[in-house]
Amino acid sequence: MVSLLLTVKDEAANIVALLDSVTLQTWRPNELVVVDGGSRDGTLAALQAFAAKQSAREDGLSVAVLHTPGANISQGRNAAFARARGEILAITDAGVRLPTDWLAEITAPLLEDETLDVVSGFFHAAPKSAFEAALGAATLPLLHEIDADRFLPSSRSIALRRSAFVAVGGYPDWLDYCEDLILDLRLRASGARFRFVPTASVAYRPRESLAAFGRQYFRYACGDGKADLWRRRHAIRYVTYLLIAPVLFALGIAEHVGFWALLALGMAVYLGPLYRRLPALLRRLPALTLPGKLLAWLWVGPLRVYGDVAKMLGYPVGWYWRWRARPPSWR
Repeated sequence: MVSLLLTVKDEAANIVALLDSVTLQTWRPNELVVVDGGSRDGTLAALQAFAAKQSAREDGLSVAVLHTPGANISQGRNAAFARARGEILAITDAGVRLPTDWLAEITAPLLEDETLDVVSGFFHAAPKSAFEAALGAATLPLLHEIDADRFLPSSRSIALRRSAFVAVGGYPDWLDYCEDLILDLRLRASGARFRFVPTASVAYRPRESLAAFGRQYFRYACGDGKADLWRRRHAIRYVTYLLIAPVLFALGIAEHVGFWALLALGMAVYLGPLYRRLPALLRRLPALTLPGKLLAWLWVGPLRVYGDVAKMLGYPVGWYWRWRARPPSWR
């Protein structure tokens, strides 16, 4: 039996399309368990209407809608697991669209190989504007950039056995962001067998505005701080932006041509891979005009820097929370 688990909050603008993509699967789950974390828009009503519609149909999908106001995403995911009956759990997230063969692709390896524990799916940017295309290029890797042996799947696209989930204690219920990384790391540490299936790729729409993107990356970095993740990565960011660059300018190196050449080289190395992603994303927007495409090219670099700043602001907030709350170690 296969259960599809989903957590949502305030997703009225997107939830119907996601639910429709579930019903269009070539191989449907035995049940869908959706946890609403206390939506204040029309999300819960849409979920309840969908569940009622499915129950009224002879061939309808079994849908369970749980309303858990105040629950963070980890608690919501664990609540979905507690309600689910399947031995195989497929997990996705709000803000995505499922290709019609996604569930079949992500569960087939587990059904065929009893020694396999986790199937890592993938997600790709599905932009609807020049800004979203630039943001996708600035933040989301393309498939050829992934090292399958080291890839840590997002809970936008993952499937695993119930036994593997139980063995690691599920998601850390004290953590509200980066919870999927902790689950992945716990599974790796437990010796769980992973398989990367790139064809199980969901379409993910990047944030629609600069403010929404800033909040997203601030919260991601808070999660890193709370979970004590990626110390070295964050340290490099602080040293680069807050020490090296200011010191160079203070020493007057900025007046020399060699400095600007070195700066240009450094920016090319840092931003080059991001700009190489952009053409593929722009091809997904055939109606985009030339000015729109030029705007996307101009957005990529500043968006990366803006995201770095949001992370530098969020990480110490997470660390402060960790120092005050002293949560249990996820290891």
